[in-house]
Amino acid sequence: MIIAPILPQLGVQLNIPESLQGTLISAYALTVGVFALVMGPVSDRIGRRKILIYGSAAMTIALGLHAAATGYTSMLIVRALAGVAGGVLSGSAVSYIGDYFPYERRGWANGWVMSGAATGQILGIPLGTVLSEAVSFYAPFLLYCFTMAITLIMVIRFLPQPDVELSDQKIGLSNAAKQYKSMLQRSDIWAASIAYFVMFLSISMYVVYLPTWLTDQYGIGANEIATMFLIGGIANVLTGPQAGRLSDRIGRKKIILISCIGTSFLMFFTTHLVSSFSMIYPLFFAIMILVAMRISPFQALLSEIVAGNNRGTLMSLLVSLGQMGFGVGGALAGMTYTTSGYLSNTTFSAIFVLAAGFIIWFYLPEPDLLGNTSETEKKIHPSRLEKRQINTAE
Repeated sequence: MIIAPILPQLGVQLNIPESLQGTLISAYALTVGVFALVMGPVSDRIGRRKILIYGSAAMTIALGLHAAATGYTSMLIVRALAGVAGGVLSGSAVSYIGDYFPYERRGWANGWVMSGAATGQILGIPLGTVLSEAVSFYAPFLLYCFTMAITLIMVIRFLPQPDVELSDQKIGLSNAAKQYKSMLQRSDIWAASIAYFVMFLSISMYVVYLPTWLTDQYGIGANEIATMFLIGGIANVLTGPQAGRLSDRIGRKKIILISCIGTSFLMFFTTHLVSSFSMIYPLFFAIMILVAMRISPFQALLSEIVAGNNRGTLMSLLVSLGQMGFGVGGALAGMTYTTSGYLSNTTFSAIFVLAAGFIIWFYLPEPDLLGNTSETEKKIHPSRLEKRQINTAE
């Protein structure tokens, strides 16, 4: 979200070819994926609070280093370093909600946390986009470095360690590999993993080159792109808590499927609906509403698949796969955009997000709001759910 709005300006200022600009997103996303895998079991062992402190400190430093970038290679390196810090943070940030809040409140809690991120989008991304054009490409990163330092202080000052049983597994690559191997023997975790990867791939293929397409098509500048992301952030703030609260009452999967179907439709018809630049505002607002509708319920649903002392491992696995999907999508988006135009990006995005919705609907069990498996799910997937209950008990 930092990079996508400023890709056109960054490409000009650092002389980066259009076909390579998407790899700056891929470099971050792929290193997030790798380091999330490493840190998931560690967070189960030492607790989320310590990981959030270490990750916030590392991200503060990494963002500050962006001011030293002088070309494509150096920017790629600092994006990868930021990805390392993001990998430390990502899984633990999601898992913390699962540790601290009961299942019947996690949709609400995820909604508010996602709204916090959206508020950052409203305030930070438009300002960063304007700064990149008015000052230089490094100005947004210094701004985010400052706010990340404030985040570090707030984590230290205000976040307690949740009262959750910690894992007794020894920290090490071999033990982590065994934990992931054991998890991936379960069909519900396979389904969640594929859905997470495909969903983020879809978002990446759509959003990474959206500013570039709008710039090429309508000749707009940083202010217009900033306004678009401002509108998208407002949609997230308005929708996140409400979608999370609604999913606490009626269940997660219905909302997720409706979101995926609606998102797929709007993505597919983007190039047809945007006949003038002003049309992107209501369209992007609607898409961000639908995206916010599924994030909170989906994360709440995933947080109940395993017991608390394995939650960090699972969420880090999923975050890793999601970031890898985002990275692959960013790289593919550059190729499809330069060879076939933005219509190919929107087509693939629509297909992938629809596929993710149906994977979740058919292959992920949904507990009731007390954390138990619903009667409908027991009838549809009895053997799988029995195994899930045994693993959770263990």
